[in-house]
Amino acid sequence: MAFEVSYSLENEQQFWDELDDIVTTRCQEHEIIDNSLRSFLNVTTNYKSEYLQTDYSVAKCIFRLLEGHLYQAHRDYVRRQFLYCLLQEEDNPTLHIVAAFLLYDGRNSRDDAVFEMMHSETTFPRLVELVQTGSVQEDTKLHQMLLELLYESSRVQRLTWEDFVAVNDAFILYLLDVIESASDDADDPYHYPVIRVLLVLNEQYLVASTTHHSDGRRGIVNRVIKAISTHGMTYKTFGCNLILLLNRESETSLQLLILKLLYLLFGNPSTAEYFYTNDLHVLVDVILRNLIDLPHDSPAASALRHTYLRVLHPIMMHSQISRPPHYKREELLRLLRLLVTSGTHFAPVDETTQRLVSRCTSVQWLQPTENGGSPANGCSSTIFPVDAVVYGQKELARRALGMSLDGGESSTSVLEIATHTEKPGVQTPSNVKLAQ
Repeated sequence: MAFEVSYSLENEQQFWDELDDIVTTRCQEHEIIDNSLRSFLNVTTNYKSEYLQTDYSVAKCIFRLLEGHLYQAHRDYVRRQFLYCLLQEEDNPTLHIVAAFLLYDGRNSRDDAVFEMMHSETTFPRLVELVQTGSVQEDTKLHQMLLELLYESSRVQRLTWEDFVAVNDAFILYLLDVIESASDDADDPYHYPVIRVLLVLNEQYLVASTTHHSDGRRGIVNRVIKAISTHGMTYKTFGCNLILLLNRESETSLQLLILKLLYLLFGNPSTAEYFYTNDLHVLVDVILRNLIDLPHDSPAASALRHTYLRVLHPIMMHSQISRPPHYKREELLRLLRLLVTSGTHFAPVDETTQRLVSRCTSVQWLQPTENGGSPANGCSSTIFPVDAVVYGQKELARRALGMSLDGGESSTSVLEIATHTEKPGVQTPSNVKLAQ
């Protein structure tokens, strides 16, 4: 039988006192736990417009529950009840509290138990559905909360075939449209959560593309790359913000997510010139700076350095800078030389860095001419090789996934980039920070 309580609280202090009474409930029977959880949702949703108007107040409310005996004594049961509520509930205020609980519980946990439970209960399609629901879209704070939950839960668990089926072209275009229709301010509250969802979806596609299906199931099309390939001119703001975020981001895991998308964009003929030339120049500057800033004696920096170098090569090969005037040619050469000559006595430059630097320096327009300058206009390499038709036929399936392979090194790059990950919150090593 449903347990309903009508609350009449006169001020904010009474609201918080009532919450404290609920979250400190000591009980063992599931029925009593359920009643307490219903009471928690009744109080929070009924008074949400009065006392839970800010993100801080919602977080404060959730952490009262997370720190209370009700949750501490019955973690898995409480989590599962909130999860089932997410799957079934349609009321916006209730969805907001439920999504906030799952998000903060997941971020606060030392393990990924919450997100693993969400994965086992197949909540991904439900989140995709909710994000596109009209009533949810009208509630900005709820919409943002669900986007953040979609991102956090997807970055630690591999999507299933059924999860991928829930993502269609319309969903990707909708996310791109949210970014495009928002303000030009990169700090707009919509930009960051939506961009991160697109980044984590791209990573999921990339990882899935490296998995061979024994059941004969066809490959999964990377819908992020497909959308940019077919509608890139309409959604330029996304590209601009990618570069801004890479320039600002200090968290290694997010830098890797951005670089993985850039690798696929510049390695795909239909998206290699997606970025405005001025933005492309900024991107090259960011890569130059970040590669110089990564310390050589830090194991944590190696994967990031290798990923930057793997992204730099298709940029130099396929983007606008492959044509004269070649942007930052001398600076690029100087950096590449530095990367293979600046190892320490105890930690020489690793073989992978040497191989990737050699690959970058083999780009035609970096080769010296007879007078020591850059190649003449007529000697500049074309954006794509002459055998592009054969190449395209050979790699048709992989390019549908957003990848272009041009030999053994590129095959290695795809696999290694797909496996490069870092725990959330880990900051990128920095020569500047080490010197301070």
